[in-house]
Amino acid sequence: MTEPMPKHDPDGYTDLPAGRIAAIVTWLEMRAPPALPPVAAPAGVTIKPVPAPSVDWYRDLYRRVGSDWLWFSRLAMSKAGLAAILGDARVEVHAIRRSGEEIGLIELDRRKEGETELAFFGLVAEATGQGIGRWALARAIALAFDGGKKAPGRLFVHTCTHDHPAALGLYKNCGFVPYRRSVEIADDPRLTGLLPRSAAPHVPIV
Repeated sequence: MTEPMPKHDPDGYTDLPAGRIAAIVTWLEMRAPPALPPVAAPAGVTIKPVPAPSVDWYRDLYRRVGSDWLWFSRLAMSKAGLAAILGDARVEVHAIRRSGEEIGLIELDRRKEGETELAFFGLVAEATGQGIGRWALARAIALAFDGGKKAPGRLFVHTCTHDHPAALGLYKNCGFVPYRRSVEIADDPRLTGLLPRSAAPHVPIV
């Protein structure tokens, strides 16, 4: 970043320096498992836990799922820092698979007492729009509550205006309730080299 951040104007526009991006983030939560209608598993789709995944494996799937939506936080971390998170027994990583191919990611973070974060959830582009997401999210919620045997206190997640346009509606339809909104400002990961310049074409590079 070569320019200082301008003072935020809460009642109007705030210009961003070149090379920066901004997103509106919506935070959602639930405090008990919702009564969702049963959804049959899509043909050939399974969810498998991946205990203490390697950083390289994780980052490969993370990129494939998140590049189009400017996921970059785990790419900016040091390898040792990310390995420490992935190796923590309170962090659960699950791979969504179809006919043996990994097509999605579920990550549950229980490191803070009394709550569980659905830290990352998503599918690769070629698996969207087929009903897999709704089924996988219902399974992620069930995993968070451990089939009703474990109460996380609250389960929360966040999504933003860079994410798939159906994401917010999906979370709400599956029982999450919005409780907070914030603005996230960061260096554009396509300009820092974390993601290719072709990523997220719906967000222009300035």
